[in-house]
Amino acid sequence: MSEEQYHLSGKEILEKDFKTSMRGYNQEEVDEYLDLIIQDYDRFTQEIERLQQENDRLKRMSSREVPTRPKSNTGNHQVNYDILKRVSNLEKAVFGKKYAD
Repeated sequence: MSEEQYHLSGKEILEKDFKTSMRGYNQEEVDEYLDLIIQDYDRFTQEIERLQQENDRLKRMSSREVPTRPKSNTGNHQVNYDILKRVSNLEKAVFGKKYAD
């Protein structure tokens, strides 16, 4: 995403002048608040760019990956059985004999 897609840049926020009136806001307080907004805005922009670069890097990595050989069904059945057995033993250990009955 380029900054052209945003409505405001940090610089535009910084350079914005507001008209003052007799009972207007405290200009110093507004300036301090706008400074915080600019800092956050710049951080968000940097974070978006970092995440976009990371996303692009991960897309490139995934497109280069070589597909792995599928496992055989007999291997999957054994793995599933082992997992179920472990879960059962865990339930017995956690909930005790009452659960097993």
